[in-house]
Amino acid sequence: GVSGAVLRGIDPETAGSVIKGVSPEALKSASEPKTLTDGNVAGPGIILGRELARSLHVLKGDSVYIITPRGMISPIGHVPTMRRFEVLGYFETGMYEYDGSMAYVRIEDAQKMLRMGDAISGIEVRVFNIYKAREISKKIIEKLGYPFWVRDWMQMNHNLFSALKLEKTVMFIILALIIMVAAFNIASTLIMMVMEKTKDIAILKAMGATNKSIRKIFVFNGMIIGAIGTFLGTGIGFILCGLLEKYKFIELPGDVYYLTTLPVKLDIMDVIIIALSALVICFLATLYPASQASKLDPVEAIRYG
Repeated sequence: GVSGAVLRGIDPETAGSVIKGVSPEALKSASEPKTLTDGNVAGPGIILGRELARSLHVLKGDSVYIITPRGMISPIGHVPTMRRFEVLGYFETGMYEYDGSMAYVRIEDAQKMLRMGDAISGIEVRVFNIYKAREISKKIIEKLGYPFWVRDWMQMNHNLFSALKLEKTVMFIILALIIMVAAFNIASTLIMMVMEKTKDIAILKAMGATNKSIRKIFVFNGMIIGAIGTFLGTGIGFILCGLLEKYKFIELPGDVYYLTTLPVKLDIMDVIIIALSALVICFLATLYPASQASKLDPVEAIRYG
């Protein structure tokens, strides 16, 4: 098969940990040409993204030809550079955009392929705290100055993060609507209970129960329903998120989404805020039925109850 790809040259001594499943030693050893069984000379090693290898229908040990438009001028016109590489293995980041378009070779092989001499087109810096990348990038550009420029991982994936932020906002609105529907169900249940227990409420008030105590009974009853639902939902959510995080059984079409599996991360603060919000909404839903119950006239309720 034929497919476009981004060819990245790396130093195996320092960047081997970037590539999953293949050691830097394997890439380094494959840089030396070897004679194949058919007498041809195998090219240096290359590591392909798993989706890219799948689209090319190549396996470990197969050969691929890399063609770059940066070639030579000949009497017949511009001739692109072509070189054979041996597939050493695959890497998988879980992001289709990279797994379907990225390939790694030794930096010396990339320089030779692109006729760059000892020059490089960029340097990738890994930081311990990814959330300080913006601050570190500013310090780097201050040191280097023009014509160099720096892009951090947040700038490179700006569209993705904007989409995720919008999605999170929409999901919060949907979740709030679901909780409000549940709250209306609690309110309607309590209203039905007030209508059914009219005579019982009247008897309690005739026996000396105050309006406050009647309100407490219905508020407490509604809060029990809301609390049980909230804690059961939270517990089931924790279990499902744990299973999703461990087994990743929900797959996403890689050609549509950036990721191939549904990413899961439990944010305890978000869980606490959602649970407390659900309880507050449930409490508000109990106030009207409880107020109606406390306002019942015991004489009228017993007479018409």
